[in-house]
Amino acid sequence: MKHANDRHHQESEVHEKRWAIVSLASIPLIMTLGNSMLIPVLPLMEKEMDISKLQSSYIITVYSIVAIFCIPVAGFLSDRFGRKIIIIPSLLIVGVGGFIAGYASWKMDNPFSMILLGRILQGIGTSGTAPIVLPLVGDMFRKEKDVSTTLGLIETSNTFGKVLSPILGSLLAGLIWFLPFFAIPVFCAVSAILIMMLVKKPKNDKKGPDFKTFWKDAKKAFHKHGGWLSAVFAIGAILMFILFGILFYLSSILEDHYHFNGLKKGFYLAGPLAALCLSSYLTGRIIKDNLVRMKWITFSGIMLSAVAVIAVRFSEQFIYLLIVFLICGVGIGAGLPCLDALITESIDKEVRGTITCIYSSARYLGVAAGPPAIALLMKGNLTWMIAVLAFFAIVAAFLSFRIIRPEADSANS
Repeated sequence: MKHANDRHHQESEVHEKRWAIVSLASIPLIMTLGNSMLIPVLPLMEKEMDISKLQSSYIITVYSIVAIFCIPVAGFLSDRFGRKIIIIPSLLIVGVGGFIAGYASWKMDNPFSMILLGRILQGIGTSGTAPIVLPLVGDMFRKEKDVSTTLGLIETSNTFGKVLSPILGSLLAGLIWFLPFFAIPVFCAVSAILIMMLVKKPKNDKKGPDFKTFWKDAKKAFHKHGGWLSAVFAIGAILMFILFGILFYLSSILEDHYHFNGLKKGFYLAGPLAALCLSSYLTGRIIKDNLVRMKWITFSGIMLSAVAVIAVRFSEQFIYLLIVFLICGVGIGAGLPCLDALITESIDKEVRGTITCIYSSARYLGVAAGPPAIALLMKGNLTWMIAVLAFFAIVAAFLSFRIIRPEADSANS
């Protein structure tokens, strides 16, 4: 009877927090839209502002680079002062950055510099939003399987944002070319209101340690878990490198070889991302709190992605390539929620925010590096591009197989 009551209480806890989960899931969705929504619009921006392709790429690059350096700082502040107190102002900063970029595009003859300023602000704000969601989810639930399931939903929201981005960006820019900039403040305002109203401060939450104590705890965490943590950081960066490299390649061949553009191109780009989204959701439901299962799903997903990347070399037929990229998306989607859960469920709350934020920085590094690297490789033989992507995938698979050892961690803890 007691067991039944405990189980009912746990189910009630998840049910009670369902709207808080929805509110948190809105954050990675919006942050993904804030960056990826601009990718299909860049050629139009080049024409409207008379800028080069290199200049237009800065609109994406400055956002990611700023976020890489600011995310660990935001993680420490969230550990020190609380998650909500960092998330809400950060959402507002993202919104202000979007408004500055949109207003400059609307009113100025040469808005490029102000757009970059707005994007820098958005990168700063982003560092205190989506990366902070991961440790906040870990704080909200007592049962690790509830954490894993919720993280799967958060990762699904992130990937759904990637699916929606090329479609929504094309639609908004089709009305007014700078409208995607103005959409972000609206989205951020809605998310901030939801967080304020629906996400409660976790029980027994207390002010985190000062920097000296925090640094000592962080060093202790890396001393204890440094090997597999470094592997998870590297795998996260590699998976994002492969994903955004593949998307850049697919975007290029859709336009150059198959002459798809506009909304139609956006829908085709959304296909592999939809597969990734579904895979992330199902994985989050499957892994529960089983660390060993997380390891092997991660390894299997990476190997599936590696096989898909190598398969690109064997045919240029459109349907074949689309299927191959769908398979690649499934593999990457299976690995991402496992990596989220491995970190969140294995690190002490006092340094969880910073550790997960370093992981998020690693992922942003992969996002920033993927497109320019593939652009350079595409100038040569396709074999080189496939070889580089396959090499990194195999490295990630090796790290997941050899370095991530939850069996040993469980025995030593």
